[in-house]
Amino acid sequence: MHNLMQDWPLRVNSILDHAARYHGDRPIISRSVEGPITTTNWAKTRGQALRCTQALRRLGVQPGAVVGVMAWNTARLLEIWYGVPGAGAVLHTLNPRLSVDQMSYVIDHAGDTVLMVDADLLPLIAAIRHRIPKVEAIIVMTDRAHMPETDLDVLCYEDLLAVEDGNTTWHVGDERDACGICYTSGTTGNPKGVVYTHRSNVIHALSMQSVDMFGFGAADTVMPVVPLFHANGWSIGYSAPMAGAAMVMPGRDMSPPAIYEMLQSGVTTTAAVPTVWLGLLNYLRDNPDLKFSTLKNVFIGGSSCPRSVIETFQNTYGVQVMHAWGMTELSPVGTVCTFKPEVAALDPAARLDVQETVGHPPYTVELKITADDGTQQPEDGVAQGKLWTRGPAVVGEYLHAGTSATDPDGWFDTGDVATIDPNGYVRITDRSKDVIKSGGEWISSIDLENAAVAHPDVAEAAAIGIAHPKWDERPILVVVRHAGTDPSKQSILDLVAQRFAKWQVPDDVLFVDELPHTATGKISKLTLRTQLNEQNYTLPA
Repeated sequence: MHNLMQDWPLRVNSILDHAARYHGDRPIISRSVEGPITTTNWAKTRGQALRCTQALRRLGVQPGAVVGVMAWNTARLLEIWYGVPGAGAVLHTLNPRLSVDQMSYVIDHAGDTVLMVDADLLPLIAAIRHRIPKVEAIIVMTDRAHMPETDLDVLCYEDLLAVEDGNTTWHVGDERDACGICYTSGTTGNPKGVVYTHRSNVIHALSMQSVDMFGFGAADTVMPVVPLFHANGWSIGYSAPMAGAAMVMPGRDMSPPAIYEMLQSGVTTTAAVPTVWLGLLNYLRDNPDLKFSTLKNVFIGGSSCPRSVIETFQNTYGVQVMHAWGMTELSPVGTVCTFKPEVAALDPAARLDVQETVGHPPYTVELKITADDGTQQPEDGVAQGKLWTRGPAVVGEYLHAGTSATDPDGWFDTGDVATIDPNGYVRITDRSKDVIKSGGEWISSIDLENAAVAHPDVAEAAAIGIAHPKWDERPILVVVRHAGTDPSKQSILDLVAQRFAKWQVPDDVLFVDELPHTATGKISKLTLRTQLNEQNYTLPA
């Protein structure tokens, strides 16, 4: 009686088919690259995606070919999100914040033969056109009236779709075919390509639909502020239509007023990195008459979320915060901090302590922590170690690497240091390369940063270790002030001292106008250390 069920390949275009058939009128509101806010729906998006598939085939794009896409979160990107894999091609999302060298490298390394680019981003491609000879065609994602002036040989996206009728079918292939490529941020060395399959994307989206993960429903309106070119778009481009949810796509304008405007278009659930929400909360603080009319849930990931952000969202605005953790290699979500019954029963202060963790994993994500010698550590919430993971949506091998990315048992080293408590809640204490070791003991840079950001005059903070002749390293804080404020070093250290032992309190606070960030918006501590070395910084006596 082996295999008596239907063989129904898990391919991503079936997600859009489902959304269009059973939730076709659900709106998709978008701030377009051209400027106006537009409205479409899942049925129309499927029709446009099919035309995109036809247009790519007419251009000669074959199954397995790689199509690079550099675009902001708009309704047009959702068409391409499904139109490219619908042709059997591989969607390679490009981050416009990469350096020239990194951008050239990933386009060439992935083997992109076609590029699809938002009109305002075309100059980035013009600057490297001579370095990407494998690219045969460049499509500008706009209509004829808004085509930019350029010396490049380019095609107009809307012109290409206008000659198609949408009367076609998706490419039929194996669920293990490559579906998309996303590159790691490459803070050291070249970025690494993670190749998602149709199967891994569908399985990951299904796991995110658990009520204890994202848990989107047809009554939700989801706004991914996180760009879809970041870490597979946190799977939202798949999981929201899978649920039949409405979507709001905020476009390129990430200013707090613009984000607030789009949130007010009926959004119930949104997701972004902490820096976005810090800026929005500062904007709301300066405009006390503004409130959220429909927003219920905020998912925060990408880096550790300060406790002050969680408290402000929940206590001031009545919006529930769910901390999340993941990485490009995990498709990308590994944990979400929703409340199990054991946590829901706690008093509010204790629940808030749990909310500072990144939560627990869904089915399909296995986790463990180990000591330096490989011994598995107890999950008691105290022992910390290297965090490992495995599952059907976890990378097995990087693109063109030729070697496994895992150990012999299939475990992938995340590069994070963490604890896991008896209820399965994970607390990321540091990146393994950022952990501060003083006198043989670890000090969490993440916890120090979150404590510093709780200061009302601190906009952003980075904690790093500085070499010390006796203690190996001592921590310092590098801080960006809120505009118009002038906090003292001591006021910040006094606040940190309320949560840390005396030996863990930083030895110094440096004030800077801005902190360096990676292309994915995280603080680049590698760059920060280089800057301090160039300035010959030394610890105070």
